[in-house]
Amino acid sequence: MKKTNSSMQLTRAADYAIRAMVHLAALPAHRRALLPALAEATGAPESFLSKVLQALSQAKLISSRRGQAGGFALLPAGCQASMRQVIEAIDGPLCLNVCLATERSCSRKIWCPAHPVWARAQEAMLGVLNVTLVADLAAQASAVEVPTAGSAKAAGLLPLRGNGQ
Repeated sequence: MKKTNSSMQLTRAADYAIRAMVHLAALPAHRRALLPALAEATGAPESFLSKVLQALSQAKLISSRRGQAGGFALLPAGCQASMRQVIEAIDGPLCLNVCLATERSCSRKIWCPAHPVWARAQEAMLGVLNVTLVADLAAQASAVEVPTAGSAKAAGLLPLRGNGQ
């Protein structure tokens, strides 16, 4: 019997957040994406993605604007954000095991042979997520087709205000 243990998986919200951030980072400069276009690009339901985008906006990684010139755009901090920053904006601090979750010392730490393994695994995971930037992921997304200027509105892309366009 195949079992899946979800306790060591990212939440669906964190996965969608990474997808949305990479998509926004891959857009042409000074463009915003509308929610329907982001939902299609990420494969996320609009209502769920809306909550994810709200959390990313509160973390100052993206900007959100309502109205005719509205949509979502990556802020400079978002473009330079690491995967860890994006995930933690959604899920809070990452931790592989409860014994590593708090500043309090684990009572089993002294004699538990698994504790140093958990600590090394946590350090390795956080190290990888810290050095992987949204901008780098977007640059690697060469298979993504960017709409032409004529189809930008149909694709849900709008120019940012104040850029002279």
